[in-house]
Amino acid sequence: MAGAAASISEGASDERVASPRHPTWSEVPAEQWSDWRWQLRNRITTQEALERLVELTPEEREGIAGRADSFPFAITPYYMSLVQGPGCPVRRQAIPHADELVTTPWDLVDPLAEEEHSPVPILSHRYPDRALLYATHNCPVYCRHCTRQRKVGDASSSPPRAMFEQVYAYLRRTPAVRDVLVSGGDPLSLSDQRLEEIVRALRAIPSVEIIRLCTRNPVTLPQRITAALVERLRPYHPLYVNTHFNHPRECTPEAGLALTRLADAGFVCGNQMVLLRGINDDPATVETLNRWLLRHRCRPYYMLQCDPVVGTAHLRTPVAAGTEIVDALRGRVSGLGLPHFVIDLPGGGGKTALTPDRLVRTRGRSLVFRNVEGREFEYVDAPMRGGPGTSEGGARSVARDLEPPTR
Repeated sequence: MAGAAASISEGASDERVASPRHPTWSEVPAEQWSDWRWQLRNRITTQEALERLVELTPEEREGIAGRADSFPFAITPYYMSLVQGPGCPVRRQAIPHADELVTTPWDLVDPLAEEEHSPVPILSHRYPDRALLYATHNCPVYCRHCTRQRKVGDASSSPPRAMFEQVYAYLRRTPAVRDVLVSGGDPLSLSDQRLEEIVRALRAIPSVEIIRLCTRNPVTLPQRITAALVERLRPYHPLYVNTHFNHPRECTPEAGLALTRLADAGFVCGNQMVLLRGINDDPATVETLNRWLLRHRCRPYYMLQCDPVVGTAHLRTPVAAGTEIVDALRGRVSGLGLPHFVIDLPGGGGKTALTPDRLVRTRGRSLVFRNVEGREFEYVDAPMRGGPGTSEGGARSVARDLEPPTR
């Protein structure tokens, strides 16, 4: 994937032109194309429609048929226009494949045990100070690695207003929750008015300090990030946006404009990349992606190990792949561009961060570390007793307890 990553110029001014459209939509007026509602109304949701746009492989046809009842597909015209040949990273995230029919003993329907940690419907409260609100079943694109395949796209999982009132009541009587993630589905699938209603209700709860909008719209439907939307939500700051770019091919002029519009309106943007085998599991791709995100004021926040949800075994990488990427990026990119590599532990165990082990050996209080260049450096772990200026403190008293450093 390094070649794909290298195709994006580091110095490109990527807001100047629009990304190419599929020929099918070349004559659609710009006003319609840039209308997010038009994009949603014209999503590709059937094999017949998809066949008119791209030559499907036998494996893709098998995947579409095999997943029709459990997790169908939906793709916006915009995102479909980014699709290329069978190995395309966008295509592999959007079009079902026969590999999705392969299951392992470790696959789970609800890998994060969100339903088990649901004190009221549509709210998952797993951490003491954080809770996740399931606001909608709808998404512009049904990503093939989706953790909530059990709900996304299923109209029966669309929550009625009465359930939201139960959520607000729970949050009012649970002041320990200071951070609410509004997720789904994709909450930006809702109308401006409905989304504002939810944000306003959360902001009215005194104990809620942080509201996060978890959305992939900047990636799959950047037209949704309108000036009207950000102005409507601006009064409820601080608002954070967690988005989900996985590959530089998704880094289009439209996506860049969406992030710029959010940042200019005061939203704090972070990216949560999912590590996907054969798509972004190499340092060059992640580096290129993260440099682009930083240029657009979106902080690479998480690099997530793909959750063990049914249908994703072919996309999951070894855990070592993630730590190797972090190890390769350290020293090559600013710390701003280094995401936390985490596993969201199955069964509701929460996120656990993994880092490369740079401790080579220890001898007494002497610790030897390997730096990014492979060189070894010694650090003496010797805090002063009693603090400076006391009879028990000072370098001399500490030094007596140490063995000579090894060289």
